[in-house]
Amino acid sequence: MPARAEARASGVRPLVFAVAVISTSFFLFLLMAKTLSPGGLDGLDWALLVCFVFTLPWTAIGFWNAAIGLWLMRFSRDPVARVFPLDQGWNRTVDQKVAILSCIRNEDAATVFRNLDRMVAGLVERGVADGFAVHLLSDSTWAEWIAEEEGLMASFRDRWGSALSLSYRRRRDNPGFKAGNIGEFMERRGADYDLALVLDADSLMDPDTLLRMVRIMQANPGLGILQSLVVGLPSASAFARVFQFGMRFGMRSYTLGSAWWQGDCGPYWGHNALLRVRPFIAHCRLAPIPGRGPLSGWVLSHDQIEAVLMRRAGYQVRVLPEETGSHEENPTTLLEYIRRDLRWCQGNLQYLRLLWMPGLHVISRVQLVLAILMFVGSPFWVLLMVIAASRAFFASGSALFDPGYGMPLLFIILTMVFAPKLASVIDVLVDAHRRRAFGGASRVIGGALGEAVFSTLLAPVLAIAHTVFIGGLLAGKKLVWEPQRRATHRVPVALAWRRLWPQSLLGLAATLALITHGGLTVALLSPFFIGALLAVPIAVLSADPRLGRWVTRRGLWTIPEELMPSPFLASLHLEALESDRARMAGAAGRS
Repeated sequence: MPARAEARASGVRPLVFAVAVISTSFFLFLLMAKTLSPGGLDGLDWALLVCFVFTLPWTAIGFWNAAIGLWLMRFSRDPVARVFPLDQGWNRTVDQKVAILSCIRNEDAATVFRNLDRMVAGLVERGVADGFAVHLLSDSTWAEWIAEEEGLMASFRDRWGSALSLSYRRRRDNPGFKAGNIGEFMERRGADYDLALVLDADSLMDPDTLLRMVRIMQANPGLGILQSLVVGLPSASAFARVFQFGMRFGMRSYTLGSAWWQGDCGPYWGHNALLRVRPFIAHCRLAPIPGRGPLSGWVLSHDQIEAVLMRRAGYQVRVLPEETGSHEENPTTLLEYIRRDLRWCQGNLQYLRLLWMPGLHVISRVQLVLAILMFVGSPFWVLLMVIAASRAFFASGSALFDPGYGMPLLFIILTMVFAPKLASVIDVLVDAHRRRAFGGASRVIGGALGEAVFSTLLAPVLAIAHTVFIGGLLAGKKLVWEPQRRATHRVPVALAWRRLWPQSLLGLAATLALITHGGLTVALLSPFFIGALLAVPIAVLSADPRLGRWVTRRGLWTIPEELMPSPFLASLHLEALESDRARMAGAAGRS
């Protein structure tokens, strides 16, 4: 697309998207008002409407992102080019110095070095390793982890020290957490590099994907941050398999759609991304938020703030919406997933203190608002369900809802909620190549249905967790930053109950109340409360390694990276890939 046309599109697309989202939300508001209209609207009806309004933004945005993404996937010859109109730099020699920053804090160092080893080996094989340097940036505080890091770093240096520059640095204190870790490196060594690849402890990038991203950055000097589309590594955890399958399905349409209207104000997710070092040093430094409350102090969700500051400085921030060669490990249990989510929750709510920073692009401000609403919507959703269930329990016999409006509203909401996954299912089913990559139509449909049921049950568990946590923040409670437990492991029933008792008790009370009412109300509300009621069994069973091995051996929720792993991915010898290889060998033997 010519530069002038791209500039016009970048101004029109956000406006079109905003009109679509606002119009959809207003229509749903009116439909909800009609649903509540029997007997007129009283105070509780208006409370329900207010709660409903706060749940709408992300629902409408997800739907339109998916719709636009599906339209691009089906009717555009090159969907990526439509939303990523930059010089791809295909034929450019890699001539810039790139720092690979692996940020670690009390993590499994063996996995970190395994991933780095494969990446460095790939760069050496391609003859470009001398343009890169690996820096292990440790914030570890546990003696046993520090000793492991130091020992593995010595072995790593013996293996690759002659091929490229390697360094290990551990901070004795960790102000700023991960952002401070990277900031300290930028101050100390940033001047030596043109670009920096930021990795988390569980990050992995195919060297070909990394080199392509470097070439794009070289060819586009106005590009400040280039974010890759991150895919979950194949896992043998039942929880992670369902989660990664859903992400893999919904990610492509959603990301294409969001990139269409966000343009050069794209996202940065804090890892598996390239930063242009000099403007990052000059413009993206984060200071603590003043004050003493839970939303003060160092910014936890630093990535999106760094992105809006980079855009404020005049540099583009874009995501490359292709599902190739950029990986992370998904949480293997529900409890670990919630723990990660709550860290994001506190970090995103800190944006309330940063929303009015001067000079931000209007879309940057919109992104900060949406990041806040991602979690603020949960208490309103929980409150909406509780009020509705209470009304059902204390009903005096008069109609609470108008089914003539309520049933269409329920159908529309469910369609919009699942739109990103529906869009990708449609795209996969009509595309023979992608259909084969997922193992055929039956696996696509079966996996999608199973994931839809699981995510429906999971949604109230997460919403109630967010609500309880936000209540704690209002009371002054802060989150302690702890490392993620990434390996597959069991979740004891006692631990699950200790973490999920609010969900269980609310689900039990509401389910018993709804049993006494029946009818349309139960149809509308019971999935929410049944999911909450089953929180502990879901957490325990989905974490059980035996169930994980069983679903892996049977190929349930298989993603393309398992069926057709690249040589690079296969070299990791992941349990999920080994199980899949054994299953296919067994099937071939029986035939």
